[in-house]
Amino acid sequence: MQMKLFFGSIATLALGVGIVCAQQNQNFDNVEVHVLPVQGNVYMLVGAGGNITVQAGKEGVLLVDTSFAPMAAKVSAAIKTISDRPLRYIINTHAHGDHTGGNEALAKTGSIIAGGNFAGTTTDIGNSASIIAHERVQQRMSDQKPALAFGMLPTDTYFTAKKELFFNGEAIQILHQPAAHTDGDSIVFFRRSDVISTGDIFTPGGYPVVDLERGGSINGLLDSLNRIIDMTVPADKQEGGTYVIPGHGRLCDEADVVEYRDMATIIRDRIRDMVFKGMTLEQVRAAKPTRDYDPLYGATTGFWTTDKFVEAVYKSLSPKK
Repeated sequence: MQMKLFFGSIATLALGVGIVCAQQNQNFDNVEVHVLPVQGNVYMLVGAGGNITVQAGKEGVLLVDTSFAPMAAKVSAAIKTISDRPLRYIINTHAHGDHTGGNEALAKTGSIIAGGNFAGTTTDIGNSASIIAHERVQQRMSDQKPALAFGMLPTDTYFTAKKELFFNGEAIQILHQPAAHTDGDSIVFFRRSDVISTGDIFTPGGYPVVDLERGGSINGLLDSLNRIIDMTVPADKQEGGTYVIPGHGRLCDEADVVEYRDMATIIRDRIRDMVFKGMTLEQVRAAKPTRDYDPLYGATTGFWTTDKFVEAVYKSLSPKK
């Protein structure tokens, strides 16, 4: 049986102002970035903030997410142990700062692949890597207060169901997942390497994070988990095969996502039944709909507690006033 691989990720599932607090309270000097070869051209970087996916080859380097801003130098040094080629692309799975904080600093270490005809000034062509995200990510980041530096923002947005790249001999699909963890989530599928990067749609170390203020919903998140399962193909005895890099936590495969999806579905159904019965949020909390899963996924402290998860599911399922 193939052993699953674990690394000590600092699971800062931070929302809104919590991201700023995490940066202030965390000593990034003591955080190491670990490099895990996954399969094919794909690697996983684990440190502070969200996991980072690296795809490397003769054409250059592509990143999925960039962790916190203070981690940029360590992330860059870790990438150089994988490849000495320039950084060409950054893909942001969503807008939260523990996944986008390093955008500006890391993009400046790379260069864009340019070609064709250009109108207007081309002064900045080639000076930084392209930052790709769904247009909702750019909107959320642009609206943030205090305002983010312009270099943090995506430079290449898409508004359709998907965007496709062919890079380092590999087809890469960037798939929008509406109203899941947020309203701008993307999952990234490296087809030749057979690896999926999920962002915070899938966080196996804790209950799903549903950011209602940024358009998330429990039903949309479950739809996205089911889509990931549809895309994965397990190897012998349901181990290995397609690997799944979560937003936080250990490297996973299809069986892990199925287990997580089942947990979230059962809790969703329990709370939905309570909503139909007219129970208040306080009554739902008192009924402890997560009690049998709390030893695995529950938390009483930190940015995303069990109570916050129950509240998010309840509000997501309650009739809109």
